[in-house]
Amino acid sequence: MKAAEELGSSLEVLNPPNAVARATKLWEAEKSRQRHQSKPLPPTVAQLPLWADALRCLPNEIFRSALFNARNRNQARAYLKQSEITVIGEGRITFTGEELRQDDETVWLQLIHIAKELPLGQTVEFTPYSLCKAIRWPIDGSSYTRLRGSLDRMQATSLAVVSKRLKEGVSISMIPIFKWKDNETGRALRLYRVQVAPQLMDLFGDVHYTYLEWEQRLALPVGIATWLHGYLASHRQPYPIKIDTIKNGAGMTTERTAKGRELVEKALQQLMIVGFLASWEIVGELIHVKRKF
Repeated sequence: MKAAEELGSSLEVLNPPNAVARATKLWEAEKSRQRHQSKPLPPTVAQLPLWADALRCLPNEIFRSALFNARNRNQARAYLKQSEITVIGEGRITFTGEELRQDDETVWLQLIHIAKELPLGQTVEFTPYSLCKAIRWPIDGSSYTRLRGSLDRMQATSLAVVSKRLKEGVSISMIPIFKWKDNETGRALRLYRVQVAPQLMDLFGDVHYTYLEWEQRLALPVGIATWLHGYLASHRQPYPIKIDTIKNGAGMTTERTAKGRELVEKALQQLMIVGFLASWEIVGELIHVKRKF
């Protein structure tokens, strides 16, 4: 205000009443503009639900689909382009990228477990040693190469999930950013850097996700047993389901019916051994299970 008065005094000689009023008005307008000038607000923080260290978590639609299929690891991985992925129950998934399998799901489960501590979209850092140790892979160069291959696959993806609960569906790249090498020296970084898609929050929603007992998962052979673990965990009281439905949902390509049934039976028995199932039986073509709580 002092500056306005000084300005007004200097102008008063020329036009006393109007100059002072005009100078005062301009000064007050400037102060008002500064007071009301909008400051950038911090972005809304999206963070996954927190869970205990003994658990891992994924959206229900993922556990009930063939996104991470249970095919034999000796089969070559196909490249899929806008391919429809089988989902058991409500929902639809389309996927572009190299085929993902259950070992990739194990990596993603651990990655999301780390990312839950930070706002989604923030870079997650970890050593390849720590991640391989967490998923019980051998600590050696071949495991680090395998880990990089899995992260590369999930980075080069386009995943779209549509369901009734998602009003407009959700489309994401599973891992928008993955850095493991210094571009100048070509040497591997001590810390890998990964960004998990912020839109993943929409898939989790308020209650549309499933917890897994991590030790049970790690104790199971990777394949149909781990797939069934996730699928059955997504139902508090699993309903009877056909063997063929399981085979399709898990993305199994076994042609012989007897072989498919044998693999499912072995997997169910393994789920009993790790303490996930209390009992199971196959009546005709229907699988009946009871979870242990």
